[in-house]
Amino acid sequence: MSDDTLDGHKQRAAAYAVQFVQPGMIVGLGTGSTAIHAVRGIAALLAQGVLRDVVGFATSRAVGQEAARLGIPMLTEDMPREIDVTIDGADEIDPEMNLIKGGGGALLREKIAAQASRRVIIVADDSKLSDRLGTRQALPVEVLPFGWRSQARFLAALGASVSVRRTPGGQDARTDQDNMILDCAFGPIADAAGLAGRLSARAGIVGHGLFLDLADDVIVVGPGGVRHMRRGDACA
Repeated sequence: MSDDTLDGHKQRAAAYAVQFVQPGMIVGLGTGSTAIHAVRGIAALLAQGVLRDVVGFATSRAVGQEAARLGIPMLTEDMPREIDVTIDGADEIDPEMNLIKGGGGALLREKIAAQASRRVIIVADDSKLSDRLGTRQALPVEVLPFGWRSQARFLAALGASVSVRRTPGGQDARTDQDNMILDCAFGPIADAAGLAGRLSARAGIVGHGLFLDLADDVIVVGPGGVRHMRRGDACA
């Protein structure tokens, strides 16, 4: 698939999701190459007057800066109001609509926004679909820099091949919280809920990319067109 075709799929998925944004909503703005198309789509509808009184909540500083540049009014980072709908991307999606996220480095903020949202809509191209999480994507784990090698040993003991995420210049990548990201290749994860529980209980791990039972809708676009998965469909 060419880059242009892939980006076209991402644009179609985002455009489909934006139709669920209504006037007066607080909208969580996801981070990543698909979600940014939703940000641009919302901004265009606001500029045209099709949408009114929509306020965004950014899941990363970069997205917040881009949304403000495009003219979207932004909610402050302390989130004084509940989010009506969040539109975000994913790195891997299983048949139950569980996700691996964090390829863009905003996993902690994205999960905070998702858990605070009445509705979470995930947009992706169909290359992100997987029979089991971990098959296609390493799991990002956000850790405090203090004692991070201890977390790396802990993750390796759980069966992961652990690597420190780096910037293109070779430096340790840092999140908006100034934490590190360890990318953990587990292979297909047999018990995602069990693994999520162990990671969440570990001091020094401040976030992980397993987003379980959080997506209400998944909108996927591929050569066959748009596929809209809903939570009830996945659980049936």
